[in-house]
Amino acid sequence: MEPEHLEAGLPTKPLLVKSNSDVSSSSTTDVAISSDSSVTACVVFSTLIAVCGSFCYGCAMGYSSPAESGIMKDLGLSAAEYSVFGSVLTIGGVIGASLSGKIVGDKGPRGTMWISEVFSVIGWLAIVFAKGAWCLYAGRLSLGFGIGLITYVVPLYIAEIAPTNFRGTFASTNQLTCACALSIVYIAGNMIPWRLLAFVGALPFLVQFIGLFFVPESPRWLESMQALKQQPPQKCSDLFQRKYLQALIIPTTVMSLYLLDFCGRRPLLMISASGMCLCSFLVGLSFFLQNLQYLPNVTPVLAFIGILVYPALFSFGLGGIPWIIMSEIFPVKVKAAAGSLVALVSWSGSWIVTYTFNFMAEWSYPGTFFIFSAICASAVLFIWKLVPETKGRTLEEIQESFEPESCK
Repeated sequence: MEPEHLEAGLPTKPLLVKSNSDVSSSSTTDVAISSDSSVTACVVFSTLIAVCGSFCYGCAMGYSSPAESGIMKDLGLSAAEYSVFGSVLTIGGVIGASLSGKIVGDKGPRGTMWISEVFSVIGWLAIVFAKGAWCLYAGRLSLGFGIGLITYVVPLYIAEIAPTNFRGTFASTNQLTCACALSIVYIAGNMIPWRLLAFVGALPFLVQFIGLFFVPESPRWLESMQALKQQPPQKCSDLFQRKYLQALIIPTTVMSLYLLDFCGRRPLLMISASGMCLCSFLVGLSFFLQNLQYLPNVTPVLAFIGILVYPALFSFGLGGIPWIIMSEIFPVKVKAAAGSLVALVSWSGSWIVTYTFNFMAEWSYPGTFFIFSAICASAVLFIWKLVPETKGRTLEEIQESFEPESCK
């Protein structure tokens, strides 16, 4: 008899089909997460439903730019008030990210996506019907909390249901969907009013809300529930045990979709970080030469190349692959705390860059971009020395590589 999971009263059959015919029905986990399993329609459908949340994340991140002039004109906001509207999203994201691991651990990835939908839809609707600044702020804060959950749960869910040999390809659809959403919201924002644009941003959540009734819960989460009952309460300090210490955007993201499981994670991360380092340096150099009034015909070209290529390289590697690796390397015992910490650091970094950029630019445009270049260079060193390659390995094999015996 084919094994079934029962979660929330819904029977959920295994997501992946073992290629060998002699699969034992007594091991649900082996069926669900087989290393030589094939892609099923259920995996594809579940991934498409999950990345509806990623689409809304991209819409939320890109919304403030095309909507700026319309909101400021209709509601009479000052530049300072609109800056608060733009940045309060990251505050909500920090809160959502800090709680994401706990919520996923308690409610499961599917339940967490439902919770994120509630906060995100409330946020979008508050923006749609806003009559003043405070309603905008509340909506943006609620939206930030919702997408703060999404940044952790979507790549985690996809990594846990995808076959090993295609895990990178499936997981990178998260970044591809974000890139598509960013492009769409920038284009649509120049054609439709800001209220309608906010309403459009909420529509994918309706698709996801309905679709989640038909997708299974993560088999790994279901299997972990019984195992976690035998574990002591997890703490963030567990992460620091020795064994755990170990317009071009869319095309490049599509390219990485194929290359992830062909070339591996590390090479793409190295190319992405190195290229971003060079692009930041070129932009800083262009401002430096401009201040010296040297090579006036060259400086605009340098700045244009750096600004154009930088986001493409980000989407190619550092935009999505770290989330894929994050969803692969953490064992069950620390996954919730570790996932929250990763998402919290990511959102905190976004807030720091957003908040400090204008101050740094007033100090020195060249210096600002040279600092960004140095940070990217440090990322190259970090990837080279510490980031493991996870291509073609099961989640169990990846976690075993962090055991002390494997690190010696």
